[in-house]
Amino acid sequence: MARLFSFTTMKDRWYRYFFSFSGLRSVSNDLGDGTIMHCWIPRTYKPSKPNLLLLHGFGANAMWQYADLLSYFTPKFNVFVPDLLFFGSSFTSRPERSESFQAKCVMKLMVDWFGVRRMRLVGISYGGFVGYSMTVQFPEVVERLVVCCSGLCLEEKDLRDGLFTVSNVEEAEKILLAQTPEKLRELMKVSFVKPVKGIPNYFLADFIDVMCSEYLKEKRELIQSILKDRQYSEYSRMPKVNQPTLILWGEKDQIFPLILGERLLRHLGENARMVVIANAGHAVNLEKPKEFAKHLKDFLHDDSFTSFSTSSRSFYSCISEDELR
Repeated sequence: MARLFSFTTMKDRWYRYFFSFSGLRSVSNDLGDGTIMHCWIPRTYKPSKPNLLLLHGFGANAMWQYADLLSYFTPKFNVFVPDLLFFGSSFTSRPERSESFQAKCVMKLMVDWFGVRRMRLVGISYGGFVGYSMTVQFPEVVERLVVCCSGLCLEEKDLRDGLFTVSNVEEAEKILLAQTPEKLRELMKVSFVKPVKGIPNYFLADFIDVMCSEYLKEKRELIQSILKDRQYSEYSRMPKVNQPTLILWGEKDQIFPLILGERLLRHLGENARMVVIANAGHAVNLEKPKEFAKHLKDFLHDDSFTSFSTSSRSFYSCISEDELR
């Protein structure tokens, strides 16, 4: 009975209504071998529109991370918003936990079930790992890539060298997979420049109970998988992508600090440019949704765009909200 009056449950229902109102519908597909993936897809698919895939990071589910951005893209794109495995209504009984496996599952969903063979892709945080892997594995399908606050170029020694606010993977897991109001406050503190204060323990505990209590073992394994085979230097072993790539970062990101975005820019060279949003943290899509959406629109909506010029590839900007008015 408690969940009937849960604030988190009610907000999740409102998000579902909003996604439906925005022209999307909820579907779940059986990919075989014990893998089920849930996705929001266009209620009416229009071949004249380009396709846009939005991949979420660690958190509740895809709706909670993209609700503030949806209205910017549904008028001009066929928008697809899946729950990655072990988030929302997606899961698998298979043992694989790598972003490569996640990427294969998303691609199978998009190509085999929805018939999407060309797309533009946005990946936030963990979704950036998955999106980058999709671009490497299926370069003929991904037209353009946006990587948002995703530590693709992190190294194992970064933890030892004090680059992060945590010193080991176990501590990171306790924060990212917060199971107490205190840990959830800690997560909010490192995710936002100005986290909301004064939230009662009841609401935080309710959010954890509804959104963060399932698949804990599997999610820990996803985190551990990110750090595997990251002893290389200068990312020489990380494949490069040739697609035009926008690297979008919060200036004061504490989870994946800005230096990791700068590394990715150097690694990709002339195929990439970087934009930094001022006074924003890791949850830049939630903290500065208007600025975030503006840069995505500028990059994704330009149908004449083919590649970055030499002068634009090193574009680096801190944009404040006042400057957009």
